[in-house]
Amino acid sequence: MAEIQEKTQFNRAVLVGLNAFSLSREENATEESMEELSALLETAGGRTVGTVTQSKDSPDARTFIGEGKVAEVKELVGAMGADMVIFDNALSPSQQRALTEELKVPVLDRSALILDIFAQRARTREGRLQVELAQYKYLLPRLLGMWKHLERQEGAIGTRGPGETQLESDRRHIRKKISKLESELKDVRRVRATQRERRIKNEVPVVAIVGYTNAGKSTLLNHLTGAEIPANNRLFDTLDTTTRTLEISDTCTVLLSDTVGFIRKLPHHLVEAFKATLEELSFADLLLHVIDASSPEWREQAQVVDQLIHELGADQTPRIEVFNKCDLWTGEIRPHGEGRVSISAKTGEGMPDLLAAIGKVLDNGARRVVIHLPYDRGGLLDKLYQDAKVESVEYGDTIDVAAVCTPKVIGQLGPLVEGWKPHKEPWEE
Repeated sequence: MAEIQEKTQFNRAVLVGLNAFSLSREENATEESMEELSALLETAGGRTVGTVTQSKDSPDARTFIGEGKVAEVKELVGAMGADMVIFDNALSPSQQRALTEELKVPVLDRSALILDIFAQRARTREGRLQVELAQYKYLLPRLLGMWKHLERQEGAIGTRGPGETQLESDRRHIRKKISKLESELKDVRRVRATQRERRIKNEVPVVAIVGYTNAGKSTLLNHLTGAEIPANNRLFDTLDTTTRTLEISDTCTVLLSDTVGFIRKLPHHLVEAFKATLEELSFADLLLHVIDASSPEWREQAQVVDQLIHELGADQTPRIEVFNKCDLWTGEIRPHGEGRVSISAKTGEGMPDLLAAIGKVLDNGARRVVIHLPYDRGGLLDKLYQDAKVESVEYGDTIDVAAVCTPKVIGQLGPLVEGWKPHKEPWEE
């Protein structure tokens, strides 16, 4: 029985947010960001037992929210039996230490909570490497707080040297870990670069799915490709990248790849660590920006994604805005226009329109042709398997190959293509 109770235990947290005139809109806590913080806590396996917000001209240098508000939070922690406090804003290491001392329970900020969720969700070696790197970079400036008990004994015989030595030893250890992880992720990038070169050589277009967390990216990938990725209604449910082949039409096949979901106030260390994955966006031929049409915050969420796409250098990549969950759309007129498609990844509504929109952007002029290869030129068959989509091969008087070829390949084969006509410039007509 004790074992069952242990499995059902969860953290009880008081959430705190500051709205300060001196902070930017992105840094401030809002009603929406506090609701999102509560959802993040639930995703991490915790429960919200109280919420406290504060408005000030500027954050307090020591406690961020001011001594009076700290006392209010401390009282609420005791009354609700909370075992941690989580801030929606980013805290400095010194503020985090001061608040932990004052409140007598662990104090985290939004970044630490997101890092914890990512650590739970990472399944592949690459994902775990990226999360571990981000966690160590987050931890490094906060090490001092772990040795506060020695700092209080400053000057006591036998405490100064060992305390300082241990702190520096921990710092060196973490810096070595960071260096090792960065080296391993460089190897991951090299592998990805090799894969990209192979795709470019084979002229296989890459379509990357991006979007705010829980917008329905995994559900869309599942519907289009049968990937069978777990797709639950919670934030950051899928972390590791999945790539599948998708046939857009008889003459167009693409690689469809999802990416980690974005969120406001995404920790900088996490974005840096996930560069190996996210840089795929700048090499993609097309981005599908999935937007949760059922969310009243969809405009703000889309802006967060657009900003991160900009930071990753993928501004110039063609983009289609895919308004998902249109079956839950409450407005009178759905979002529409050039470069926009409304769908429901759950019901399948709008999928033909989405495939048509993808095909329109990625149409490379490929068409199905029959090629008659003389036996003395049979070596061209290997090249066709590399550069075209070979559908059938029959051996008769010639080697007859049915394949989907780009104009470049057709031009190279010339009269070997059935019905081929030499290209003429207008003045040659």
